[in-house]
Amino acid sequence: MKISMAVRVSVLVAVLVSCVSAGVAQGAKPTTATQADSPEIRELQKVEDAWSTALNQRDQYGLELVLSPLFVDVASSGDITTRNQQVVGLLTQEDKTATIEMRVITVRMLGDVAVANGAYTYTHKVGGAAMVEKGIFTHVFQRQHGNWVCLNAQRTLLREDAPGKTRTKSKSQAELPFHIPLFSKGDKADKSDKSDKAQ
Repeated sequence: MKISMAVRVSVLVAVLVSCVSAGVAQGAKPTTATQADSPEIRELQKVEDAWSTALNQRDQYGLELVLSPLFVDVASSGDITTRNQQVVGLLTQEDKTATIEMRVITVRMLGDVAVANGAYTYTHKVGGAAMVEKGIFTHVFQRQHGNWVCLNAQRTLLREDAPGKTRTKSKSQAELPFHIPLFSKGDKADKSDKSDKAQ
């Protein structure tokens, strides 16, 4: 019986919520580590290094050790894959020279759940030409049997300007991204129009 991706994502969200709820019920206080030498960042960086090494060396067993059976990955392209699909992709990958490096920047801890944010560099070949993809990631880990395994991963590609072009900031033409009653410019304009008409 095939399980749809929506059901898998729903199960993952339910597991995360129950883990966080269990941590709160046990009185675990959330902590955030942002210093590169903090024990939390060093601990999660070791897991990220093991993950990178497994990918770079095409090590199926090493990859299975860092990814939970419930793992869901959202790639920078928007593709969603499971742990099994990640392992198959690793073994059937055409570009055997592809490498990735991940660096943890912040870690938020809540009991046996950790959220790591960081930056990655993925070097690979497209049509024989070397490409370097830089981006940021968010990885949700859970401690299982004393080891951290990743439950969920999401990567976002950083936008790079073409060589020779400078980035110019453009102001949005929208009044506000969404409407908040009593606070948007539209409400002020309406009130001033009504007061003008009343006079």
